[in-house]
Amino acid sequence: MLSMIGLAGGLALLIFLTMRGMNLLIAGPLCALFVAVLSGMPLFPQLVAEGEANFVGNYMTGFSGFVTSWYLMFLLGAVFGKVMEDSGAADSVSRWVVEKLGMKRAVLAIVIACAVLTYGGVSLFVVAFSVYPMAISLFRQANLPRRFIPAALAFGSVTFTMTSAGSPEIQNWIPIEYLQTSPYAGWEVSALVAVFMMIFGYWLLKRMISKAVAKGEVFEARENDPAASENRRLPNPLLGLVPLLVVLIISYIFHDSLKQSALIIALLGGVVVTYLLNRTYFLSFWNAVSEGTMGALVAIGNTAAVVGFGGVAKAVPAFGTAVDAMTSIPGSPLIGGAIAVSVIAGMTGSASGGQAIALPIIAPHYLDMGVNPEALHRVVAISSGALDSLPHNGYVVTTVRAICGESHSAAYGAVGVVTVIVPLIGVALAILLFSLGLGI
Repeated sequence: MLSMIGLAGGLALLIFLTMRGMNLLIAGPLCALFVAVLSGMPLFPQLVAEGEANFVGNYMTGFSGFVTSWYLMFLLGAVFGKVMEDSGAADSVSRWVVEKLGMKRAVLAIVIACAVLTYGGVSLFVVAFSVYPMAISLFRQANLPRRFIPAALAFGSVTFTMTSAGSPEIQNWIPIEYLQTSPYAGWEVSALVAVFMMIFGYWLLKRMISKAVAKGEVFEARENDPAASENRRLPNPLLGLVPLLVVLIISYIFHDSLKQSALIIALLGGVVVTYLLNRTYFLSFWNAVSEGTMGALVAIGNTAAVVGFGGVAKAVPAFGTAVDAMTSIPGSPLIGGAIAVSVIAGMTGSASGGQAIALPIIAPHYLDMGVNPEALHRVVAISSGALDSLPHNGYVVTTVRAICGESHSAAYGAVGVVTVIVPLIGVALAILLFSLGLGI
């Protein structure tokens, strides 16, 4: 009982402190310590046998493991975003978009850009780094409140693209191992749900922005913003688009063979192409590289701090009890699977984590019951992208804090609407459609 109080209390405390704006490098280990102490977990590795759970060991394993896996992608993603910004390529593309789509569709342009990159295989974290310079330029030109930029980036990245049939993102591929399906499992239902989430989510986002504008909110410039470029010579917008296409194409070509490591080649290629095509337009190339490096360190540190919390939470007895309860829900297997994956993803702050923990347990059980594996694949994938986007989620923290420089109190409301509420409705729709026999 005490362990369960520690787990639930630690998670609630982490969300509370995140929303209050506490530095995550402090909040992460502090909340993990709360969980460990109430669960009776030894604090130091010297107090246990080798390999046994302890606070310092589990926290740092989660923290360092994330840094080891993602540092180069964070670094190159941040540098790529900064050189696109410093060269004027982002401003050039954004102006072209405004000219073609109009100011009223500035948000749509950001959503589409994120969706194309995400569905093309570019990591969610890297998409935010890459598109942010264009987003800040578009919001400035359209005079829209900048606190909605994280929601626009997140909506295009982690809703109707991340978990849809055919998506190369890991959230669509993990179920394959356990269900012997394909990335296109349940594509008919997936397509309908994706269209619903895209239209409904965009309507909600536009409605929230319009209400804020009606109340007098405008774009507020900051000292560290890239300078407005009304009088600056900019590259041709097509030359600004080429680096984005290079990243997309290279990541697509090497995705199957190199997995996430394909992003190292793709992003390095994007940086090189940006420099070669736009070198005469740079204000300071090496300064942009330096700023990108510092931004990457802050971003990956914040995210790793939350991942470390998950490393401790997963090792306490209450977590196993919670997983057993979630994976033993009676009734419809599709509903049980959706609840199990979604809740575990919320507890760990990770969509892929929710799937990786739940599927080995629920997949054999539900398949033995005769559940259609394609339906289960799609429901599990979509449901993993709902409660995972609570305030402590690594992607949310990185996008809101490190990339966009916003506070959770200002920006998370809109992010939560489009990345939690919309996918929850989407998974309910998917379950309904599968229950009616569509796609089975």
